[in-house]
Amino acid sequence: MTGRTGQGRGRRAERVLILNWRDEAHPEGGGSEVYIERIGEHLVREGREVTIVCSHHSDAAREEVLPSGVRVLRRGRRFSVYPYALAALTLGRLGRLGRPDVVVDVQNGVPFWVPLVSRRPVVVLCHHVHREQWSVVFGPAVARLGWWLESVVAPRVYRRKSYVTVSQVSRRELEELGVDGGRITVVHNGVDDGEVDDTPVAPVVAGAPVVEPEGGHTLLVLGRLVPHKRVEIAVDTLLALRERHPGLRLVVAGHGYWHDQLARHVAEAGLGDEVELAGYVTPERRTELLRRSSVLLVPSLKEGWGLTVMEAAAHGTPAVGFADAGGVAESVVDGVTGLLARDPDDFAAQVGRLLDDPALRARLGEAARLRSHHFHWSAAAQRFGRVLDAVAQGRLPDEDDLRRSPDASEQVVSGQSVVGRVRRRGGSALSGPTGLRRLVRR
Repeated sequence: MTGRTGQGRGRRAERVLILNWRDEAHPEGGGSEVYIERIGEHLVREGREVTIVCSHHSDAAREEVLPSGVRVLRRGRRFSVYPYALAALTLGRLGRLGRPDVVVDVQNGVPFWVPLVSRRPVVVLCHHVHREQWSVVFGPAVARLGWWLESVVAPRVYRRKSYVTVSQVSRRELEELGVDGGRITVVHNGVDDGEVDDTPVAPVVAGAPVVEPEGGHTLLVLGRLVPHKRVEIAVDTLLALRERHPGLRLVVAGHGYWHDQLARHVAEAGLGDEVELAGYVTPERRTELLRRSSVLLVPSLKEGWGLTVMEAAAHGTPAVGFADAGGVAESVVDGVTGLLARDPDDFAAQVGRLLDDPALRARLGEAARLRSHHFHWSAAAQRFGRVLDAVAQGRLPDEDDLRRSPDASEQVVSGQSVVGRVRRRGGSALSGPTGLRRLVRR
């Protein structure tokens, strides 16, 4: 691959192959799968052919074309999908896709190792580095092997490839592993079109009497039920706060293999009547929960970004997460759109702070809603597409590519631009991070 030059411009990546170990319909599908399918959907709208190869599962057919136009081939299982995908790529068993112009190699801990078997142009998509998660999910031997593959082998195999990641935090972590920062492009998650509420969060006068909502506050957790999501911390937070807030309840919307262990933790805490393990919820119920919940809880050990944070923000619901949980510290602007905690006790304290202070909760919720306007899947896919085009042309994406697909959300995250839509409260214009902070301090 050439450097950042103008050579080879003009060719577009028309046929895109995405290798990922799961898809969104998979029982353990999560934010990573939502990301590739939303990006794929918008790439199809641009007239590209997009095929996802992932593991097979009982909840979907072995092959289908999604309503978005993205084609999905499901073969193999959790581990066997890797050799299957490589064999399909090298033997040309990709059906009508034919020979892809570019391959997106999704690195969920370990990649598919495409460069070892194919000379097709490759883009590595890595949401975050899994350093902390290996020992939580696997035993010591497998954890050491996995971390060695991720931290030592993969950066060497892909040293000449372009990377996409979803936050500046993840970008820095990749650089710490030896990935050339000049080869990394940040493409943030988006929010589904039409999901952002147009109605501002009703302001509350500071110091007004605290009135509990009818039926009590609802705390919400969205996501897969797996150990590193640490939903037990959310349960313990409810236990710590329920006496101060009668009627307080927790809804956990998501499924996963950790369900039974989590249910046992709920029972041992004596919270069977106050915790709802809702499992999979329909899009309509998901929206309802996001709108009526007082606070979104993000107790995860690590996230590349925090897709649920922005989904909640779109409905004016602030979030509480951990300051050391990777991209959560970017998706949540501490003290502006939500609060970040140092440890589990502080997590409960920060949630309690929002429940105790309706004015603060309303201000953070409105700031979060304003900020969510700048995260669009269409813009994310356009930026991703520029990376794919550059790589298909045998070069790295340069400033001209990215200038034509600006990541406004990145500017909002970094605090270097203003929020486009100016809201007025109390006669004062609120725009950009400075305006948002002024909104919060009132």
